[in-house]
Amino acid sequence: MTETATVVELAKRRGYFFQSSRAYGGVSGFYTYGPQGAALKENIEDTWRERFTLKEGNFEVDAPIVMPEPVFEASGHLDGFDDMLVECPECHASHRADHIIEDNTGIEEAESLPIPEVENLLAEHELTCPNCGADLAGQAIEEFNLMFQTSIGPGSSQPGYLRPETAQGIFVEFPQLKEYARNQLPFGVTQIGPAYRNEISPRKSLLRLREFTQAELELFIDPEEDEPALDVVRDVEAPLYSAEMQESDDGEPVTMAIGDAVDEGIISDAWVAYYLGLAKQWYTRIGIDMEKFRFRQHLPGELAHYAADCWDAEALVDGDWIELAGFANRGDYDLSKHGSYSDEDFTLFKQYDEPKHVERATVDPDMSYLGPEFGGAAADIGEALQTLAERDRSAFDGDSVEVEVDGEAYEIPSEHVNFEVSEETEAGEHIVPHVIEPSFGVDRALYTVVHHAYREDEVEGEERSYLALKPEVAPTFVGVFPLTSKDGLPETAQSVATELRERGLSVAYDDSGSIGRRYRRQDEVGTPFCVTLDADPEGTATIRERDSTEQVRVDLDELADVLTALRTGERTFDTL
Repeated sequence: MTETATVVELAKRRGYFFQSSRAYGGVSGFYTYGPQGAALKENIEDTWRERFTLKEGNFEVDAPIVMPEPVFEASGHLDGFDDMLVECPECHASHRADHIIEDNTGIEEAESLPIPEVENLLAEHELTCPNCGADLAGQAIEEFNLMFQTSIGPGSSQPGYLRPETAQGIFVEFPQLKEYARNQLPFGVTQIGPAYRNEISPRKSLLRLREFTQAELELFIDPEEDEPALDVVRDVEAPLYSAEMQESDDGEPVTMAIGDAVDEGIISDAWVAYYLGLAKQWYTRIGIDMEKFRFRQHLPGELAHYAADCWDAEALVDGDWIELAGFANRGDYDLSKHGSYSDEDFTLFKQYDEPKHVERATVDPDMSYLGPEFGGAAADIGEALQTLAERDRSAFDGDSVEVEVDGEAYEIPSEHVNFEVSEETEAGEHIVPHVIEPSFGVDRALYTVVHHAYREDEVEGEERSYLALKPEVAPTFVGVFPLTSKDGLPETAQSVATELRERGLSVAYDDSGSIGRRYRRQDEVGTPFCVTLDADPEGTATIRERDSTEQVRVDLDELADVLTALRTGERTFDTL
């Protein structure tokens, strides 16, 4: 059994995650989190919220999952949110063509290749259908839009879509959010919630889902003035795999300080570098193995058209590098698009330190001349004259002015244009903020945490498997056991469990089976500590640490305080 198969089997058996709706045959790409998985997911989200919302002083919102069609027309998702679909000529199963290439050749990032090249690669490598083995050479590849469509209200008069990312719920509300920020840049808005993509071929458990959870931060900045507090992460060391390293024959990731990477131009955007540093610290905190982690820069063919630079956080899971998060400077693309498609103002007024005196060129076209002379084109000619005045004042030096509207040239006598240059005082200007976006996949982070935490060893001659989860994110923090069912121990243990729950700790009470078997059950779900109550006349209990299996005795009166300190990190087990 592969490592992945072992972990997925453990996850299903111990209540972490499993395929949904199995009573009805199940549906690919949808998973249910069981009691352990739901708690682990919530704990991971809480640490992300604490790091990227609270500590950064950002706002958090919770936007609707269903949004109207115009939102996604503006964002470009309706026209450009496609994957490459190839259909098997024999069994008619649909597959992602780029995944077939990546899984069966040494080619990486086939998603960034043009369709004709992907079609050639299917034939060149004699690739076949994963289901039935039929030859895929010569099969046409189609673009398949990943959006889930629905109708808002009765009938289909108002089409809507399930959001494919949480970001649009932030962008579309910018006109309101800027008011909460008192029109002051920079300000950040976070959101944790589900997103939906109608994947062609969901696969690899939680790695390729149709419903998944994102944790996203949209930071709105003035690109001319705002800079990150880079010193906060300057000394954070991270493995960096730049585009240049990837394109080199012997290129390998290089571990270096974030500040040095910015100084040397390896990371060109200081804001992206800042969030890479924060992300590295956060991934370490939740239990990602840094020996199996890197930041990889997008190659030129992978870059989204709006992104000047983009890096991914990637983790090694069972021999494959998987994307955990993306970090991009999105420029003013999103707000400009929504501003042009909607009737709202997606700009922000930037006040100058001191008023500026500027010369402004204006025209006041004589519509009593333009109307009779040019008919329906008159209004467009007037707008073209103003645009020309702002761009090229010298065009108005002669006796007439020529402008072009819809490919046709019009000549207007200068006396009917009324061109002038006046001096105005400006207190500020309206700007479209740029957006820095760290976007995290919560499901993939959870999946990687469980994979990286899986251990096998031997305890007292018996093989053991366990999850070495960090105490801060472990779904159950402490197991409480009575050693026997005599001497009132079950009642005492139940009382201890109740007290610990009242202190905010996640507790599992277990009095079934041998004490060794109870330890093994808690080890396998990743519970960091177990407390055993025995008939000790001194009023103590033992605390057992999961990874080392070592035990110490603690007074019952101090037990809750000690465990709380272990949970918060104020104490370590070694100090006991």
